[in-house]
Amino acid sequence: MIDWGTLFSNAAAELISPTTAAYALAALGLAVHFGYTGLLNFGQAGFMALGAYGYAISVLTFGFPVWASVLVGIAASVVFALILGIPTLRLRADYLAIVTIAAAEIVRLLFTTNTFVDVTGSANGLSEYKDGYRALNPFSFEGKAGFGPWMFSANDWWNIVVGWSVVALACVLVWLLMRSPWGRVLKGIREDEDAVRALGKNVYSYKMQSLILGGVFGTLAGMIFIMPRAVIPSNYATSLTFFVWAILLLGGAATVLGPVVGSVVFWVLLSFFSGFIARAVEAGWIPISAVQAGQLRFILVGVAIMLMVVFRPQGLIGNKKEMAFVK
Repeated sequence: MIDWGTLFSNAAAELISPTTAAYALAALGLAVHFGYTGLLNFGQAGFMALGAYGYAISVLTFGFPVWASVLVGIAASVVFALILGIPTLRLRADYLAIVTIAAAEIVRLLFTTNTFVDVTGSANGLSEYKDGYRALNPFSFEGKAGFGPWMFSANDWWNIVVGWSVVALACVLVWLLMRSPWGRVLKGIREDEDAVRALGKNVYSYKMQSLILGGVFGTLAGMIFIMPRAVIPSNYATSLTFFVWAILLLGGAATVLGPVVGSVVFWVLLSFFSGFIARAVEAGWIPISAVQAGQLRFILVGVAIMLMVVFRPQGLIGNKKEMAFVK
């Protein structure tokens, strides 16, 4: 028999998990890139990897405090955005897509190579970088605390509070920026960059600013992502970027809260399908192996997203008028 209570409890726990927050923040960065500016960035995993490794290496190799390690990660993402943007942002959007997906894979392979194993840990990754971060934790209770399915340890609650606080601040920042003249220029670039250029605006400069801002969100997401786990290079494969894109389209590309809603729905569905399929295989309901069951959950989530794209292309809370302009 399937324990439905446990299934729903595990799925509900993903509503506020730090992983959900990390993906929401990364998708918000893509919303700035694609939803508001029309930039096709397929390298968000690269920005997340730079945030994760920038933080971990700063702590482990250089002994930096938490605030300095965060700044190192942000600085790395700014440099990465400049490297990507300078040769491509004057060209068509598809060039940026090609460059970003290749650059993100290059970053992952650089962290995987044995040449820098003393610093990056190669394929084994990095750990033991959380002491300074956890020393800031105001929660000091033993065991777990909370209610219902949301029973977590003190460190877990600290990760949740930090992760969702950063997401909330980023949402407010994007909301304010997109209501400002700067944000209206970005929307104009998305709709018709030639018209914006004819009005005397430096389209290249605005695109670069958008690429940097969304990249910084991805970098911060990478830092949040590693707090409940170790830094492993295999986590930053191209599939990570595709998951973030799926979350963006699921919630709504040209919205502030769409990435948050999309991330919550994505991880709740993934958790539920994962638990259901595993138990259905054990019960003999589905005649497949355990390995195949792990892949089937992604197929089911993919089908759900396909149906969403077909019947509600603007996303769960998206605006059809906004999406009509997204290229």
